[in-house]
Amino acid sequence: MKKSASLLLVIAGCCFLPSCDTATPETYFDRAVLNSNLMHGFAGRGLQRELEQPSVKLADDNSGATVPMKRKEIIDNQITSLGASLAKIRKLRETEDSRDILAASIALYEYVLPVYGNEYQQLAKLYDEGAAREQIESLAVTIEAKYGPRFKTLHDQLTAAGKIYAARHNIKVKWDIATEPSP
Repeated sequence: MKKSASLLLVIAGCCFLPSCDTATPETYFDRAVLNSNLMHGFAGRGLQRELEQPSVKLADDNSGATVPMKRKEIIDNQITSLGASLAKIRKLRETEDSRDILAASIALYEYVLPVYGNEYQQLAKLYDEGAAREQIESLAVTIEAKYGPRFKTLHDQLTAAGKIYAARHNIKVKWDIATEPSP
């Protein structure tokens, strides 16, 4: 009798768990749309400024001394962060309601990640090795010209899908806020 009661509980639990894997509309929106802010500055001046003036990291715990981050570390951190974000998006169950934001978000991540892994790694290497300013600028301009327009298109598609999704689910969002200073 105890075995059948235990088996019944296990079966009931298995039936219950799949129904709990549906994330809230806010979770879908946060992961698929808002997390695209991690790409802020891609193929533009934002990321270029970050590479020109890198953040610092703790060099010595005892003294609190800091050193500038290597540009490779900045790009590697970005790749790790974007990859983790993409993995979370891919784990979301696609529904009729979420299909557009998930597809647009995945397309954007899949477009950006290889550029970070290739061209931005090359740019970071130029910075870290102290290459000539002209060489650095040349590659930065090439990245912006080659990838900027398609990035903007993909980002605009995600934003458009995000606006529809947010409105449909009463998710309050302030759109079109300028967060980057003029060039």
